[in-house]
Amino acid sequence: MGTVPSPLRQSPHLRLHCVNVFVRDQDRSLRFFVDQLGFNVAFDTRVQSGERWVGVAPPDGAAILSLIVPKRDSEQYKLIGRATQIVFVTEDVTAKFREWSKRGVRFQTPPRLKRIRYQFQPAQTAATAAASQSAESGTGSKSSSMLLGEETPIWGGIVARFRDIDGNSFSLVSFDELTHAMEAQRRVVAAKQEAERRAAHELEIAKHVQSRLFPQTLPPLATLEYCGVCNQARQVGGDYYDFLDLGQNCLGFVIADISGKGIAAALLMANLQANLRSLCAIAKQQPHHLLRSVNQLFCENTTDGAFATLFFAEYDDSSRLVRYANCGHLPALLLRDDGSVARLGATATVLGIFKKWECELGECQITPGDILALYTDGITESFNHDGEEFGEARLVDLLRRHRTLSPQAALTSMVDEVLRFSSQEQHDDITLILAKCLQ
Repeated sequence: MGTVPSPLRQSPHLRLHCVNVFVRDQDRSLRFFVDQLGFNVAFDTRVQSGERWVGVAPPDGAAILSLIVPKRDSEQYKLIGRATQIVFVTEDVTAKFREWSKRGVRFQTPPRLKRIRYQFQPAQTAATAAASQSAESGTGSKSSSMLLGEETPIWGGIVARFRDIDGNSFSLVSFDELTHAMEAQRRVVAAKQEAERRAAHELEIAKHVQSRLFPQTLPPLATLEYCGVCNQARQVGGDYYDFLDLGQNCLGFVIADISGKGIAAALLMANLQANLRSLCAIAKQQPHHLLRSVNQLFCENTTDGAFATLFFAEYDDSSRLVRYANCGHLPALLLRDDGSVARLGATATVLGIFKKWECELGECQITPGDILALYTDGITESFNHDGEEFGEARLVDLLRRHRTLSPQAALTSMVDEVLRFSSQEQHDDITLILAKCLQ
């Protein structure tokens, strides 16, 4: 479903970029702003004309002062040493006055308290109310009035004036209500940015952890070459595949699709993976008991409504026999050497919904040249700009066209073709296992 854009985001981003300050020597002025005022260098470069372009910014980086050396015969040169009309706002003028004075900054006046009476303008009141309502509707929280408040018509502030090395004068102010509003806004923005940073960092950690849950090694087989991949739509997801060494020349292939997306699905995927690996020792003798135990643990450890579709296949490297259980998953495709296709359909219901759960096992014999493909719906349900799904028929066609390649080369080419078919944003995890029977 579409979303209604916030009233605050209807127009493109707009903010003040820089203010020109005319100076005699850029290097001296740069040292003044950086060493004595504690500003940061925003840029220091040369433009095509060869002129140097220097900018400094206060610690919060909200605006930039562009330090310009005008020609001596220009009108701008006459502005050097005059009032710049630039005002810096701080939370504590007195503290900043002491700090900068110790660094050699020349103040024209010490900090002074000023109080100004004012009256609300109707247009200003309406605009403030509209902005407040928009902010509340966009954030879902109540906010106090910003900048000039409504409680009192007296605006108090502390003001000091200082000069740079060229005599340009600046104001340093701390307004009662303005400072409080700016500080509150700064804290909200800082908290939001910190929360977003932590969330992004935690997601990156989760992505790394989940990537380690996928197979890191491939147990060698004499009669089968195989590989797998999971291309996640988000940083973490609910698709899962695995290769389980069952001993006695047997290997277990697992592919699963967890309900939901994102962090919740990833946690369920980790739970399923832990259950399967901890119980896989019983898979060789009793694979249906393995899946029954996994279903029970999945029911006990997840919330109501969470489920997983899963395909489990046990391959015997000596006999080339495949025993499988399809728990509500998409049918595996077995492309025979003669070009025919067998579909290994469902033998049980999904995992995680029914505590009393049983499954049947299917069997099939594979021969040299046969290719087994296990996949999730991220492949067959990928859709193009016309809303047309990729579908099983296209997947079968890909298998036939790439059957002469190695499983790894075929897998890479097939996933690339699915992504090209659905050129828009990927909406679901794409997971695929290919196994080719050798001579």
